[in-house]
Amino acid sequence: MTNQDKTPTLVVVRVDHMLASSEGRAYLVGATAASGGIVFAGRSWEEWIIQYGGSHKHPLNRFCHTLGIPLIAISLPLFLAIPFVRGIWAIPTTMFVIGWGLQFLGHAVEGKPPELFRDWRFLFVGLRWWFAKLRGRA
Repeated sequence: MTNQDKTPTLVVVRVDHMLASSEGRAYLVGATAASGGIVFAGRSWEEWIIQYGGSHKHPLNRFCHTLGIPLIAISLPLFLAIPFVRGIWAIPTTMFVIGWGLQFLGHAVEGKPPELFRDWRFLFVGLRWWFAKLRGRA
């Protein structure tokens, strides 16, 4: 290997916040990479989506997530309406349970655990993966 092969890569980011974890790692929150991509916990959204997509290869799992993710996402703001709209609690609750049920069914077919079991931050990746899938990028 020549010296040219060992050239370090410089990554420039704008950091809005930096958090430290109990493991002593620093995480960038709301940072922007030089390429213009957003960085979440030290990784670009593209990197998160690629890893997420790696455990979502089976067509039935992808289909289950295509339905389940928006059901969960739509249910969350509907939960906020419960104190104001009489009897609405059943709608977001049903959507939330069916959405998660579809995702776990998909992972049972895929034979891989949800990425969420490895890293809780994948809760924030699923919806981005869904939008990327709609645009043909996942």
